[in-house]
Amino acid sequence: MDREALLRYLRLNRFAVLAAAVLVAGGCVTLPLGERSTPADVRDPTPTFRTGNTPAVHLVRPGDNLYAISLRYGLDYRSIARLNRIAPPYTIRPGQRLALRGKPARRTRASPGGSESRTAAAPRARASAPKASPRVQRPAARSSAKSRAPARGWTWPAKGRVVTNFGKAGSTGIAIAGRRGQPVVAAAGGSVVYIGSGLVGYGRLVIVKHSGRLLTAYAHNDRTLVEEGQTVRAGQQIAEMGSTGTDRVKLHFEIRLDGKPVNPRRYLRG
Repeated sequence: MDREALLRYLRLNRFAVLAAAVLVAGGCVTLPLGERSTPADVRDPTPTFRTGNTPAVHLVRPGDNLYAISLRYGLDYRSIARLNRIAPPYTIRPGQRLALRGKPARRTRASPGGSESRTAAAPRARASAPKASPRVQRPAARSSAKSRAPARGWTWPAKGRVVTNFGKAGSTGIAIAGRRGQPVVAAAGGSVVYIGSGLVGYGRLVIVKHSGRLLTAYAHNDRTLVEEGQTVRAGQQIAEMGSTGTDRVKLHFEIRLDGKPVNPRRYLRG
């Protein structure tokens, strides 16, 4: 190849420039031309803590539900429901605009039906509050303390080495490395409230509700083995480990308490 042809080739192929430079320096190129080496932390969009960037409104998209939306923004699904006056089972529609910040609108008496019965129940709750107040506050504190300690009935969601710890680089959970197709199990008994791939960085995701306050999330699955609305027990297989939405086979596991991510090791033994 003559000099002019070589220069034209180098101008057209920027990767060849790198190869030529290395060869001139006496080195060698091990990657094929055109292949890039990208750090794993750039390729892997690990879910991270949100810090004050919650929008005022969320536009509901197909596949969304209240639990997935709450996970996305680090909010309690119950607070979103109260803010938008959505009653259980928390049905929402694509195209609906959900307020994420602000104060709940005043309740108004509606036509006969479920909403009227909720309005009628409110005075009874307020009337009984002064009598029950001294007794209600103490059990609530004990319940909160228990939820932060290693709890009975909880199990590790997968076998393997923890490769990302809670809080590292802002991680909202822990990552457990394993092999493709390895069982992913429910960490505690509960109800499956979401299955989908609508959250960026989570891949194929399963969310299980364990109480009004606690949710667990299982991300990057290759295949899910349960359905929304299904009741599961601790240790029951719910998915197969995979690499959807990430760069390696692993399980990203989260526990959310009142919508906020907490260290899963507070609940998992061993």
